[in-house]
This record gives sequence, structure tokens and C-alpha cells, in this order.
Amino acid sequence: MIIFDLKCPSGHVFEAWFGSSDEFDDQQARGLVSCPLCGSSQVAKAPMAPAVPAKANSRPAAGASELATADPERIKAMLATAAAVQKTMLENSEAVGDRFADEARAIHLGEAAARSIHGRATREQAESLVEDGIPVAPLPFPVVEPGEEN
Repeated sequence: MIIFDLKCPSGHVFEAWFGSSDEFDDQQARGLVSCPLCGSSQVAKAPMAPAVPAKANSRPAAGASELATADPERIKAMLATAAAVQKTMLENSEAVGDRFADEARAIHLGEAAARSIHGRATREQAESLVEDGIPVAPLPFPVVEPGEEN
């Protein structure tokens, strides 16, 4: 696996894991890579420092241990921010449930009113939408609509 720092035109930088550089190129060409914050599929590899393993007999540079270990409070804050962004997105969109793929396609074709929607789609449905140039993005957290069971 390889980790890439990716960046969208809005300046959002995020990490993504791929099996190889070729796998990233393939997924990007098919429109399967998108910014988790704004949904843009126009993402590119961002400059990143190479990961060089430390020698067994060397001490980490000042501040390096901070970068090498995950800070639980920072991770918690980041997850809370992502949850807040998702909550705002959901509050400003219409729940369409299992009709997501059909509704997204109808909106794209002008057969339904333009609006923000959210719902469920199979991987195959989502890939078909992307292949047809219909912008979709997965939400970072599962959504349970009122009246649905977990």
C-alpha cells in the first residue's frame, strides 16, 4: 500500500491509500477519487516528504516524535470536524434512501429539480454514476435516517 497526499482545487489536502501509483492513476482517470470535504473529483497528488525509516541507533529530531505518534485528541478533533461538516451537508440535502442513483441521474439529466440529495447506492451504482460524469461522493460516516434501524 502507498499513501498519497492529495489536493483539490479548493485547497483541501487529504491522505488516501492505494495499492500502487498505477492504481491511483487508474482510479483518478475513472473519476473514483474525490475530496472528502467538497466532493471535487479534480484532485492531484500534493507535494509530500518521503517516508524515510530512522536508523535503529539514531535519536529522532526535535518534534519528530510528535509527528510519528498519533495524538488521540487531535484525531478526535478532526473526526468531530468531519462529523460536523457531514451534519451540515445532511441538513441541507434531501434524503432519498435507496433511490439515490436514480435521483442523481434524473437531476443530472434535467429530469428532476436540481437539489442536493443523499441516500444509499451500491458500489456498482456509484461507479456507473461516476463513469457517466455525475459527481457523487461517499460520506465519511454511516447515516441512519429517522425511522430506520441501525
